[in-house]
Amino acid sequence: MDQRCPTMPMTPRLLLTLLLPLALGACVTAAPDGASSGARPRLSPADAQRYGEVRDGGYIIPAADPEEMKTRNVRQLVNDPTGQTPGTLVVDPKNRFLYLVQENGKALRYGVGVGKAGMEFSGTASVGYKREWPSWRPTNAMIAREPKKYEPWSGGMAGGTDNPLGARALYLYKGGQDTLYRIHGTNEPWSIGEAVSSGCIRMMNQDIIDLYGRVPNGAKVVVLPM
Repeated sequence: MDQRCPTMPMTPRLLLTLLLPLALGACVTAAPDGASSGARPRLSPADAQRYGEVRDGGYIIPAADPEEMKTRNVRQLVNDPTGQTPGTLVVDPKNRFLYLVQENGKALRYGVGVGKAGMEFSGTASVGYKREWPSWRPTNAMIAREPKKYEPWSGGMAGGTDNPLGARALYLYKGGQDTLYRIHGTNEPWSIGEAVSSGCIRMMNQDIIDLYGRVPNGAKVVVLPM
């Protein structure tokens, strides 16, 4: 017999002693790291208000679902990690953040969704122009790559809540040429923090509306490599 785990005589008193912790344990589920059972960190009341329902341009933007939105993606003022001059937009696709550089070493940080591997842009560009509730047309490359998905929209889609560009779009240009790269809203808020788009940077509609009002045409944009 293996003597490393010797057995003990099972008396009624011993049996009760052993079963009592199990019975009590069945009533309580321990959450990892001391967190409350099954709970995801909730948005603060201020953040919940910031990402609440918005009526804009005749459309209604739904409030963010606190069960879907991660706290790291909430718009917030942070120490600037970019070293760029104030007013510059810096996209960090690796970490899924966009920064608007402020004065005094600060930056507004937004959570974003980014392009899938092989579909992203990197380098320096500028905001060529901006649009509210923009129309959308898939690029020829997108249509060729996934014709069943994109061919129906080859003639374009009007702006609105079903449009994949969301409530606002910033169109990036480089050397006077359209890069076909956009910073825009989304009707798929669950995609923020993910790499799912066809190359563009997507933001919560509440965030792109905020950014749109802060960034002028011609603003410098730096997109870091993946």
